[in-house]
Amino acid sequence: MTSTDSGLLVERDGGTVTVTFNRPHTRNGLRNQEWLALTKTLGEVNRSSRDRVVVLTGAGGNFCSGAELGGPEDDMFPLAGMQIVNDACMAIRRLNKPVIAAVSGYAVGAGFNLVLTSDLAVADTTAQFSQIFIKRGMSPDFGGSWHLPQALSLHKAKELAFFGDKISATEARDLGLINHVVASDELISFCSDWASRLTALPPIALARTKHLLNTSLEGSFGAALDQEAVAQEHNFTTFDTHEAISAFLDKRPPRYLGR
Repeated sequence: MTSTDSGLLVERDGGTVTVTFNRPHTRNGLRNQEWLALTKTLGEVNRSSRDRVVVLTGAGGNFCSGAELGGPEDDMFPLAGMQIVNDACMAIRRLNKPVIAAVSGYAVGAGFNLVLTSDLAVADTTAQFSQIFIKRGMSPDFGGSWHLPQALSLHKAKELAFFGDKISATEARDLGLINHVVASDELISFCSDWASRLTALPPIALARTKHLLNTSLEGSFGAALDQEAVAQEHNFTTFDTHEAISAFLDKRPPRYLGR
């Protein structure tokens, strides 16, 4: 396990990179240095051929309470501070590997929107989610103003953002904001199983799939068809796609090399 000076723990096991927010005394409220470290870590993952999937989680029974308030960074010029947060958000979205959020306890403010920015999200029964910004005199950040209307009706998105009420893991799942709810003692094993399944998939095709699904929300249906055609053409230039087809025809497990 690699311990950074910025409140992040990074552990690699096979192709899985687990990033743990490690400031339990603040319910994992993150300072600029944590956001910077997250961006740096994801950049390293993006360049690695060994790293296949990222799991984000929090220490001490909470996922992330957003940005830490009340510190000297509150005096920073707002746009400069927000750019640091935005860079971390875009690093997750642009990462060519899947990101799983494993959520316990509080996931509020930017912590909630970090979950929404992740590719997959699993919560245990202790998880609570809130767009708490309004209760701190702020408006949503970390992509919340984009994610919520994409995932919900505009009226429901405004309800969550206007009132900042907490919702349970079950409510979040029923709204389609997370994938699954599990018992607290099953969260790590469930996410580990998903990570193992993802690492066994062809990485180039998986990266293309993530990109296609993300960008489909930003353009027209015709543009999505064009992007699919480009991605599929690229897939057929890779070893992994030919290996997947050969393995299917030969009735054997595929062996993917990431090329």
